Amino acid sequence: MSHPIDRIVAEVDRAADEIVRFTRDLVRIPTVNPPGAEYAACASFLETDLVRRGFAVERFVADRSPDHSTRYPRVNVVGSRNGARAGRVVHLNGHIDVVPAGDGWTVDPFAGVVRDGRIYGRGVCDMKAGLAAAVFASEAIARAGVSYPGTIEVSGTVDEESGGFAGVAHLAEIGRLAQIRTDFVIIPEPLNVDRICIGHRGVYWFELTTRGRIAHGSMPFLGVSAIDRMNDVLSAIRGELEPELARRLTAMPVVPDAARHATINVNAIDGGQLVDGIQTPCVADRCRAVFDRRFLIEEGFEAVRDEIAALVERTLAGACDYELRELMVVNPVRTPDGSPLVGALDGAIRRVLGSSARLVASPGTYDQKHVARIAGVSHCVAYGPGELELAHQPDESCSIEDLLNATKVIALATLDLLGAER
Repeated sequence: MSHPIDRIVAEVDRAADEIVRFTRDLVRIPTVNPPGAEYAACASFLETDLVRRGFAVERFVADRSPDHSTRYPRVNVVGSRNGARAGRVVHLNGHIDVVPAGDGWTVDPFAGVVRDGRIYGRGVCDMKAGLAAAVFASEAIARAGVSYPGTIEVSGTVDEESGGFAGVAHLAEIGRLAQIRTDFVIIPEPLNVDRICIGHRGVYWFELTTRGRIAHGSMPFLGVSAIDRMNDVLSAIRGELEPELARRLTAMPVVPDAARHATINVNAIDGGQLVDGIQTPCVADRCRAVFDRRFLIEEGFEAVRDEIAALVERTLAGACDYELRELMVVNPVRTPDGSPLVGALDGAIRRVLGSSARLVASPGTYDQKHVARIAGVSHCVAYGPGELELAHQPDESCSIEDLLNATKVIALATLDLLGAER
């Protein structure tokens, strides 16, 4: 009898057309977030498919989420396939939501077009190809007739693009994903098939509102412009904070290289009158901006928050009233050194691709934050098909070759972590 590894690899190759078709079917369900369209339809598709493959399937609706509604329900699906006896649990998690398509496409973003060895569509890279790889990694093990102890789980969860709070965070909060029942988690995010992502930077989203004093626009000297005061803060960020952040460098292998530095971005600004409304001659008495501060594991959140507060106070004290409000805080996470999960994936990558894996960290966050912080499962990484640079872009696509290779790698690593019996 051939070696289990050879049988699994052969089964993935035999299933190539099925894997491509499954991925295209997922892309054709426009699970756009916001608002969370077609989540229920995608959950039903995934549930039906997993049941057909022999999984025991559970549904978890995050009905207490502020974004949950009858029209846009937050529905998560978890499938479990047990081995020959009790053992470790390997959980393969993929999010079903995608960002809006946007403009600039040369193909229908929800048609699942196949061209020149690639599948095109919104979310195919981030991360419906990854979800397909997870499903067929388990399927290849089953079709190869390989016996193993333990359990393979596959989940499709919602809202990762908006923080994952109704998805993976919900599963962790209710104890479905937890240290006492889950040993390893692989999230097939698109970070290239030869790279293992061991964590991510931190996020501090905050909102600053400046309040001025309204006056006639012909006599602005009688008022205080909230927009001008916001501009003072922006100038201080550009002139003082950004040069300082550029000097800070993390030891984590964040990609691309420029993202190894701490950064800050202005996400949105709103001030004064509505631009498209009927204009009146007034000095703006209010301005609001949302900022995205990405921080390093070496910085620590308390220091980051205090630094922002000090800059704003230094700039605006005595000039106008203001309010600084936290919107979201995500601390950096990192998989422990020497994790057997990293070792299993590295070994699988060597077998499939013939080269060692490169360890990287993500410039943005993904659901590892909830797996580590809420579920308490430290052995979690991102590994999957697709190129990160293509995520959220027009003509988003994924190489079919990468999809098949990632499926093989996930299958072999899963088997290694569980321990094959024949």
